[in-house]
Amino acid sequence: MEWLNNFTGWQLALMGTGFTWFLTALGASLVFFYKNLSEKAFSFMMSSAAGIMLASTFFSLLMPAMEMVEEYSYLVLTCGFVLGGALIIVTDIVISKLHMFSDNQSKRGCAVMCIAVTMHNIPEGMAVGVAFGALASGQTVEGVAAVMLAIGIGIQNFPEGMCVAFPLRANGFSRKKSFLIGQLSGAVEIVAGVIGALAVTAVNGILPWALSFSAGAMLAVVCSELIPESFAQGKVKATIGVIFGFALMMILDLAFG
Repeated sequence: MEWLNNFTGWQLALMGTGFTWFLTALGASLVFFYKNLSEKAFSFMMSSAAGIMLASTFFSLLMPAMEMVEEYSYLVLTCGFVLGGALIIVTDIVISKLHMFSDNQSKRGCAVMCIAVTMHNIPEGMAVGVAFGALASGQTVEGVAAVMLAIGIGIQNFPEGMCVAFPLRANGFSRKKSFLIGQLSGAVEIVAGVIGALAVTAVNGILPWALSFSAGAMLAVVCSELIPESFAQGKVKATIGVIFGFALMMILDLAFG
């Protein structure tokens, strides 16, 4: 991971979120070839991503933040964590109260899905940007942790791209338009990631807050989106996926971090 030191924080964030966007676009591109995705494959993919992101919440975000704060670490981490989780909770509440396309429930569902995925991608992109910004600033975040965080978010972005593109296609959108809208839902991560990296690079004091904020947002996304969706298809398989993802992230972080 030494080669990562050759780049600035925003450049690393651009590459990391570029990867997560690519997997979003890759998932959306399946609308050109398939009508739907196997429920078993979808469940395992989402649960594995949940495990990776849960591990990343601690190993890549909260633990480095803890090591950076000398005084009142419990206050800084708790406040940042709660604020990050609150962002996702408020977003979900606002989305649930939307009355778009009230005359067509199917189209309304598509609109809500697009907004939900896009809004949730903002803190995810910020988490990647903050991790890479911390790495470039010489903080305690390890290269492998930042990379695995991007991989975990990218994995769960793959089915998200499909979740946006396929319903749009089913509601009469062309394959091209369905793909374009689907991949755009992940493009916001690039902007959020670069902003996050620039912020922590410019203001070191904000880093523990940003890391804990991103951790809270990511945990809320995992609990509100990934866990329910994956476990709806079968508790045993989803549990195996979560354990697999968490163990993979933990092994890589401890072995190479």
